[in-house]
Amino acid sequence: MDKLKTGLIGYGKVAHTHALALATLPESHFVAVCGRDLARARAFAGQYGVCACDDVQHMVAQAGVEAVIVCTPHPAHAVPAIQAAHAGAHVLVEKPLAASLQDCDAIIAAAQTSGVKLGVISQRRLYEPVQRVKAAVEAGKIGRPILGTAILLGWRDSAYYAADPWRGKWREEGGGVLVNQAPHQVDLLQWFLGPVDELFGYWDNLNHPYVEVEDTAVAVLRFKNGALGSILASNSQKPGLYGKVHVHGQNGASVGVQTDGGAMFVAGMSEILEPPINDLWTVPGEEHVLARWQAEDRATFEAIDATRHYHRLQDQDFLQAVLEDRDPLVTGVEGRKTVEIFTAIYRSQRDRRPVKFPLDARQGAEEFDGRLSRPGK
Repeated sequence: MDKLKTGLIGYGKVAHTHALALATLPESHFVAVCGRDLARARAFAGQYGVCACDDVQHMVAQAGVEAVIVCTPHPAHAVPAIQAAHAGAHVLVEKPLAASLQDCDAIIAAAQTSGVKLGVISQRRLYEPVQRVKAAVEAGKIGRPILGTAILLGWRDSAYYAADPWRGKWREEGGGVLVNQAPHQVDLLQWFLGPVDELFGYWDNLNHPYVEVEDTAVAVLRFKNGALGSILASNSQKPGLYGKVHVHGQNGASVGVQTDGGAMFVAGMSEILEPPINDLWTVPGEEHVLARWQAEDRATFEAIDATRHYHRLQDQDFLQAVLEDRDPLVTGVEGRKTVEIFTAIYRSQRDRRPVKFPLDARQGAEEFDGRLSRPGK
């Protein structure tokens, strides 16, 4: 089998998840890790027997890296992703693609100019119950989707924010629950229902006075197909409850998935506690399948390490996409859609009005679309 020389950019907690995948996937020859602190990069690299660098272009050139995964904090995705693309490496970026649309567009442009593949991590798309929802919607089993909801209720304590110096700060993390925890559910909502036409939203920090970023956000959406939707995301429920995405159809049938349950998963700090399951399924003639699917998914969960399994699957898909010259599971353009949605929530609060799609990128003077200035507070 053909192999690609692979490398990591970043050596934080989620980087270990990807390193384990790159070290064992048949499509990968894991050769290098890159980070700004060479001593930390060397310590990380030593665990996997790869070389360490502090310069992306040097890593690509000297180690012959053909594909990289970017695992830096969100506002720091753009620079190394662009450098890697211009150096000729294919680029897979941890979610979200970036913290701003300006950075998203710069990354996408760099990949297009350089002729390399660009993908974004959204491993929950590979959950078996998520795949069932997508298939049911596409097959017309609920008729035209007319209503969708994405809910994420979890908890983040002071120890979580103290675990890394970039957490909880606008400039270093780019945002709070919308940027870090909710992108998966937001991605699934738009994947199921299609492009957004208009959004109105609010955000706030309700019970985390020791951080700058929002811990709670709500939004209402109208999709271009006429469907309505809502997003409720919060890190303010102790110890953490669940993440759910539900879709209701014109024929009265509904399908849904609980992507997360129990205390919420934190990459590199905790394990996934409960299996993802279909928690809602009223397709005519298929009501009886829910219990069977839940039993199957619980059995699958017991047989795998869910914390790493789905990341590994998406890493593998990306490498196969390079080898087969096809689009990866989640392209850069697709990944931008999640950033567009959370950007619209920030802009809506700032301007106190609905935001029409598509959104254009704004320059740095806009201060993260109101995230730094917190207008209206």
